[in-house]
Amino acid sequence: RLRNLGGIIIIDFIDMENVEHRDAVLSELKRALSRDRTRITVNGFSQLGLVEMTRKRTRESLAHVLCEQCPVCTGKGQVKTPRTVCYDIFREIMRESRQFNPREFRILASQEVIDLFLEEESQHLAMLGDFIGKPISLQVESTFHQEQYDIILM
Repeated sequence: RLRNLGGIIIIDFIDMENVEHRDAVLSELKRALSRDRTRITVNGFSQLGLVEMTRKRTRESLAHVLCEQCPVCTGKGQVKTPRTVCYDIFREIMRESRQFNPREFRILASQEVIDLFLEEESQHLAMLGDFIGKPISLQVESTFHQEQYDIILM
């Protein structure tokens, strides 16, 4: 029984060179699959000794049944690096400094992003503060994931 198997299925009979044996195997395979309630198409042997068959999927995939979408990346499979988030924050502060006139900017972000601001990006952060003429403070938000941040205008 093939149960939840669906899609393109390849069976490797590469070392089976005798044509009579191939025909017998193909005939037996088709006979066994004829009892399957799901639509199946079996193609003959390829030059490489592979048998290709297609079987219509009747149920949701096992991954769909057992898993759920990642709440951080919403199913993309990727999240921005802390450095990318830092640069996003720099750009947003530049935009907001042109639009508003706060006393100070406060960055709320994950520990990884704040650590990067305090270490490798500290000089850029100071230069940005000097350029816009406003202090920029940092605050770790332990509940934020790596891509999440907020900029508070004070």
